[in-house]
Amino acid sequence: MTTSTTTGIQSVLTTAFSQWKPATWEDYLAYRDAETAERVRLFFHQDRLLIDMGSEGINHATVSDLFTALFFIWFSHFPDRTAASFGRCLLEKVKIQAAAPDLVLYIGEGVPQWQSGERRRIDLDRWRVPDLVGEIADTTLATDLDEKKKLYADLKIPEYWVINIRGRQVIAFRLEENGKYQECNESVALAGLPITLLEQTLERLSEGTNISAALWFAQEIANLKAE
Repeated sequence: MTTSTTTGIQSVLTTAFSQWKPATWEDYLAYRDAETAERVRLFFHQDRLLIDMGSEGINHATVSDLFTALFFIWFSHFPDRTAASFGRCLLEKVKIQAAAPDLVLYIGEGVPQWQSGERRRIDLDRWRVPDLVGEIADTTLATDLDEKKKLYADLKIPEYWVINIRGRQVIAFRLEENGKYQECNESVALAGLPITLLEQTLERLSEGTNISAALWFAQEIANLKAE
């Protein structure tokens, strides 16, 4: 790669663009492998590329950490089940798609394992797709419900959540046999979990912290399991 190309890539990476741009897989690889201190999330689908700086601020961080905690709380009631969270880890299907969802959840066997010398991403030609992915939408709601939704459906990810921070809303989709997402009121991956309970937990942020909201969720889940 030439110095001018590297400089150009680093220039783009310092200013994330919120719209998808035409690109080749080679363009994606150039951005992915560029030497830069900036933390970015990359998305590639249907010959288009999106660069997300991944630093939307306190609201995004609060909700992202909250949902990771909710996963932990949920699976604390199922200690015999294998589950792993890989939020913001790059998923890659070579020459076809790439994405770095805010939430990445694997359940059961086949959880990706990193080995020394390997690239630090999940190779979907080697590992199965996650059971659930999610996007935390503060300023990205439009693309989360459009291009990213199509991307995850094409990857055949069984369940997709969009967490609308400003609207205190969780929009959950399950993948149908026709390869399209259909909105659902109850999680498939976390069987028995009402989506409304997630929204109620989000509402708790208006009067407390993400930790206090998670503790409230923990009590609600305990009551749900006791019924």
